[in-house]
Amino acid sequence: MNTTQRTSSGSSQSPRSPSSQPPYLSVSVTDPAKMGNGVQAYISYKVITMTNLPEYQGPEKIVIRRFSDFDWLHDRLFEKYKGIFIPPLPEKNTVEKFKFSAEFIEMRRQALDIFINRIASHHELQQSEDLRTFLQADEQTMDRSRSQESGIFKKKPADLMQIFRDVQSKVSDVVLGKEKPVEESNPEYEKLRHYIFELEDHLAEAQKHAYRLVKRHRELGQSLSDFGKAVKLLGSCEGNALGKAFSELGAKSEMLSVKLEREAYHLLMNFEEPLKDYVRAVQSIKSTIAERANAFRQQYELGETMKLKEIDLNKLKLTRSERMLDAEYEYEELKGDSEEATRRFEVIVQLMNEEIVRFQEQKTLDMGLAFHEFAKGQARLANGIADAWRSLLPRLEAC
Repeated sequence: MNTTQRTSSGSSQSPRSPSSQPPYLSVSVTDPAKMGNGVQAYISYKVITMTNLPEYQGPEKIVIRRFSDFDWLHDRLFEKYKGIFIPPLPEKNTVEKFKFSAEFIEMRRQALDIFINRIASHHELQQSEDLRTFLQADEQTMDRSRSQESGIFKKKPADLMQIFRDVQSKVSDVVLGKEKPVEESNPEYEKLRHYIFELEDHLAEAQKHAYRLVKRHRELGQSLSDFGKAVKLLGSCEGNALGKAFSELGAKSEMLSVKLEREAYHLLMNFEEPLKDYVRAVQSIKSTIAERANAFRQQYELGETMKLKEIDLNKLKLTRSERMLDAEYEYEELKGDSEEATRRFEVIVQLMNEEIVRFQEQKTLDMGLAFHEFAKGQARLANGIADAWRSLLPRLEAC
């Protein structure tokens, strides 16, 4: 769905007044075009935004974007919106990229359109400043935004070395058995993790077989085409009714090969690709689960450290040590960090609970549509094949 609508309060304005319309945000990714040559070549897309939201520059905006711009938006949202399932991007697939086949370009365009519309239809993500930049900024501004370093890459070399040492120390402790990784023990959380990991396996298996179905449709179509050409040549050797029947058989075979190729493409875009998209979506959820695990460990470790600091502080109070004031300051600072880490973890848990409900509802709709398209396509193909062969039977029987 391309249009996002947020509920608006009632108004006594005239129905003809533009502001009386409910808020909407409609985005489409269109007109893919190859830019450049060789290893520097890439595909650009026209991104069209239509909206009446006041935070946007106007009712319509058209910008040119490339895959790396979509990638930038994805990374920014993942960095900022912890606990929310960020829609997945299609794979970069550099091998297919250099082929630049029409099918690959359309598959990627469709996947990018789904990606941006999932963001635009999300009640939290649609308010992102980064989304507005993506949808409105000129190409030069977008290039600058994309090239700006963020996250861990913004840290100084000394900071990076310290992070590396900390991680190395943690890994060594776990490997040597000095420390076991702390994990959240929550029945609902365990149930969610089990569901997501199991869902990924089942979706991946279904997608694998959908790929094989597409491949077999194409192989059968190619075989029918080759058979049709051969039978038509055979028919040209015969000057009687048999030769004419052979020629018609060849023509029908070639016609059915076109049907099979067309149905293979329909199966690819409306069945295999949606399954592949949901495999990617589940992998995105697993990334959010990992973020939740990190947040839990952080708040747990800060809590444990605070307990040790409290013991040390009580000892200093008993001995009336001159270090007591510094220790009290450190304890209060650590307490603030611990409370913030706990709050962050609780927010992630709350958001994930909301997100999994939304994900399951959307999955039910999307998978229902995909399987309906699959069944409809197979029925259409079967009827077309049966009708074609049935129409040929009287001529073959007359020979």
